[in-house]
Amino acid sequence: MNALGRAARAASKTLRLASGEQRNTALRAMAAHIRKSESDILNANALDMTAAAEKGLSAAMLDRLKLDVVRVTGIADGLDAIANLPDPVGAIEKEWTQPNGLHFSQVRVPIGVIGMIYESRPNVTADAGGLCVKSGNACVLRGGSESVRSNNAIHAALQSGLREADLPEASISLVQTTDRAAVGDMLRGLDGTVDIIIPRGGKGLVARVQEDARVPVLAHLEGLNHSYIHTAADISIAVQLIENAKLRRTGVCGSTETILVDTAIAGTFLPALQTQLENRCELRGDARAQAILPHITAATQVDFATEHLAAILNIAVVDGMDDALAHIAKFGSGHTDAILTDNIEAAQTFLDSVDSAIVLHNASTQYADGGEFGFGAEIGIATGRLHARGPVGAQHLTTYKYQVRGAGHARP
Repeated sequence: MNALGRAARAASKTLRLASGEQRNTALRAMAAHIRKSESDILNANALDMTAAAEKGLSAAMLDRLKLDVVRVTGIADGLDAIANLPDPVGAIEKEWTQPNGLHFSQVRVPIGVIGMIYESRPNVTADAGGLCVKSGNACVLRGGSESVRSNNAIHAALQSGLREADLPEASISLVQTTDRAAVGDMLRGLDGTVDIIIPRGGKGLVARVQEDARVPVLAHLEGLNHSYIHTAADISIAVQLIENAKLRRTGVCGSTETILVDTAIAGTFLPALQTQLENRCELRGDARAQAILPHITAATQVDFATEHLAAILNIAVVDGMDDALAHIAKFGSGHTDAILTDNIEAAQTFLDSVDSAIVLHNASTQYADGGEFGFGAEIGIATGRLHARGPVGAQHLTTYKYQVRGAGHARP
């Protein structure tokens, strides 16, 4: 593991000085090799899916693990999209000249070596690798044991692209062992070679990383997301948006887990929603929701604090904006929350008041995705407040330094 870290550190020095054109050439070559390797990737994924099903993985985990032709094409397209983004390396954030003639520039530079620990989703192998190459960083990736074959197939295609662009294969390193001790090695920083750890997975994984890491962590917490149906919402539009926010893909972190419905429209909205979701989604409601929909399951405090990642939707009837904000503050994870309303003033109050990484007005929470933000792809949704927040794209995997230019300046 330490040797893996040393190789990544050496590769990071090459990447830091590589031109944007060379890094983009690698990304496009990686995309081409993903397309060429489609059969190998799908065959490897089929073996992972069979093994995962035999282990009894949940439907949500299986959905995250599954690859098909459309998803493999999406992986390749994502790499091309990253290549087409502006180069974050060397970008001048601001510059100025002091009265004494010294010229200052704040310039974007790579972080160095990024350690990524993730579960299930094999597409993360390509997304993380591609974003790191774009931002001039080397990366050490450790995927979950359930996706080991898929990750290896994707990684082989990525390395073919790196070789084609004459960049070090260690620019994207994949931990080969499934031994959990490897995670501990990464959290200790691989003998000082890893600059930051990014966990992407369930609550247990993120908690372990935050507790045990000896290097900085860019955390991505669970998506306890809310959609608030305000009294001024267009009911027909709101019904369609909640269907999308919950059921488009239930296993993604942007899925709505709880809806908050103003009491003034609950009697109209909830029956319409129940009809729309009939036999496709289990509804769990508080006492006031059950009074309107008598046959739904009672929602517990545990339900409101759970990221179901399944076709289960919590319902709470609230007495206006303040009640909705209090519920989100109590149960939310700071990930993604939305308000559905035609009242612009109410929408702005919600957008200003909710302290989450992503806050939306009249849009599905499933837009919590770096690709939808124009970032090409994302390494995850950061829910902390330092360094980066929300979808983490290539530009967020850089830091900055100051370049100062003088003309024989000696400080008096």
